[in-house]
Amino acid sequence: MSIREERKQQSRQAIIDAVLQLSASGRAFSSISLREISRQIGLVPTAFYRHFQDMDALALDLVDQVALHIKGILHQLGQGYLYQPDAQTETALTLFFKSVDQRPQQWIFLIAERWGGSAVLRQAIAREIDFLIEDLANDLQRVESVQHFQHAEDLHVLANILINLSLNWAMNWISLGQQFEAEKLQQQQQHFIQQSITQV
Repeated sequence: MSIREERKQQSRQAIIDAVLQLSASGRAFSSISLREISRQIGLVPTAFYRHFQDMDALALDLVDQVALHIKGILHQLGQGYLYQPDAQTETALTLFFKSVDQRPQQWIFLIAERWGGSAVLRQAIAREIDFLIEDLANDLQRVESVQHFQHAEDLHVLANILINLSLNWAMNWISLGQQFEAEKLQQQQQHFIQQSITQV
């Protein structure tokens, strides 16, 4: 990659990161303007169009990037939950929540915009969540502990529940960090992990 291409990629990623930061601060994507993004990262507004055709194109790129990251995390969680003995469930959940802590902005964006004001985002996120559910349902077919499920539809329902549960866990975990100071946070997080174990 040439220096010019590398700088272009860095600028493109800076635009994406700026939107994620604004989203994490409570802003809806539909309320964020091109000028606001440009101002935040120090680009002239016209430079935006070197990277994205319009805000809808940016929205789709955001969903692709966020979904790819979350797909990897949920896959790890699924493997830990489905293929490990019960004694390992706490470990799998702890690793999952650590991954949420590492990139909370991506989780906030996906979860908030799932029901947000941008139709483009709602449709793209719904499609990605359907893919996650389908992938997990396929994995479940090879798991001995759910072989008593006789119909593919039943596995799909179970996968749907697990994916949505994971999204709820992530948002609640992030909320803990916003509600409690360091002193009480660790205790609250441990309590939440134990509570989550009972849900699976």
